[in-house]
This record gives sequence, structure tokens and C-alpha cells, in this order.
Amino acid sequence: MKTILEKGISALQQSDMDIEALAAPRKEELISLLERYIAEIELFNPAYGLVGTNNHEELIVKHILDSLAPLGIIYRLIKEKDGKTESALKIADAGSGAGLPGIPLAAALPKYEFTLIERMGRRAGFLWNTKAALGLSNVAIEEGEIERTAPESFDIITFRAFKPLEPKLLKALFRACSQDGCLAAYKGKSEKIATEMAPLEKLCGSWEAIPCPVPFLEEERHMVIIRPLV
Repeated sequence: MKTILEKGISALQQSDMDIEALAAPRKEELISLLERYIAEIELFNPAYGLVGTNNHEELIVKHILDSLAPLGIIYRLIKEKDGKTESALKIADAGSGAGLPGIPLAAALPKYEFTLIERMGRRAGFLWNTKAALGLSNVAIEEGEIERTAPESFDIITFRAFKPLEPKLLKALFRACSQDGCLAAYKGKSEKIATEMAPLEKLCGSWEAIPCPVPFLEEERHMVIIRPLV
């Protein structure tokens, strides 16, 4: 019998041709990596407060599948960077916390380099331990704040942790982003996104909210792509 994780990955594959192309050739390996990652979270969560649930299925749906739901969108953003080699393209997960969405994305996209940026030492320690436990050679850990990252370090910056996004933080994220790069924000309801982005529009070149439903989650989810002023 398939687990909820396997069913969720299958549902994502059926919903997006790019996710199918990425996941199908190495599905067993991906499932294995994610199961080991889930085990690490469950082991350390009581002491570290990594995620706000102790329920196994809720962890999978609200955190692992949620992180992977926009995988096809992120892969298409990557493919926009045709001028860069795979090894040169850099992706960051700002405020990574437990490694969400950075670790699931890095597991699904092993050809691309991910930097997980986390200011809390205990959680950064968890990320270093998890990187070693999973053998993720395409992951680097940076303990600190996004504001201290070198300018124009990354082509794509993902984040789930920042609610709401406000001008000072947006400027810091854009500073760390390459001029032709973008931010990829995990967000919920479209009305809330419009309200949140309204005061930020003058700071952005453009933005769009793309629906990305999460298997088994009856909540509206979007990926908001925000591009800097040119």
C-alpha cells in the first residue's frame, strides 16, 4: 500500500509535466531521501521546535508536499537562465528553519546548488546534521541573516517563513538577488497576497501569483514570483 508521501508525489507528477520529468526517473531515491528527512525532523522537533505539528501525516502534507507543490514552477524559473551553467546557477532558501522548502527542493533538483540561510544557531546545526545524514552534496548552509549575504549572490531566492513581506525585508532580499533573478515566495490566499503586495508594488519590477495546489490540503496555495526593478 502506498504511503501518503508516495501518493502525494504521484499526484504532483500528474499535475505538472515538469514535476513528472524530474521525479519519474529517480522516484524511489527521492522518496527515500524525503523519508529520511522526515525522520530527522521528527527526531529533533521536540527539542528544537522545527515545525508546529507532531502529526506524521500533517508534517508530510503541510510541509513536505507543500514545499514540493511549486517544483515545476521553480524548475521553469531555472530554465529561464539558459545562459548559466547548472553549476553556476545559485538558489537560496531564506529563513530556512527546518530546511523548508530548501531541502525537499534540493532533493528533487540534485543538479542545482542550494544555500540554506538560517539565523538561529540551533536550527542551522540541525541543517548541517541533516545535510550530512541525507548526503546532499548540492546543499550549503549559511548561518546568519539574509541582510548580511553578499550582494547579487543568488539567481532565485525562495522563502516560506516571512509573513507578511514588508519593505525592509523585500529590499534585503532584492539586494541578495541577481539583477535578472527573482524571489519565489510561498503564500496562501489570493486576496491576502494582493493586500500584502499592494504597498510593495513600487519596489518591484513585477509580480505574479501562480496557483500551486498541495495534495490532500484543502487550502489555497500560491507561489508568488517577484522580480526586482531593472
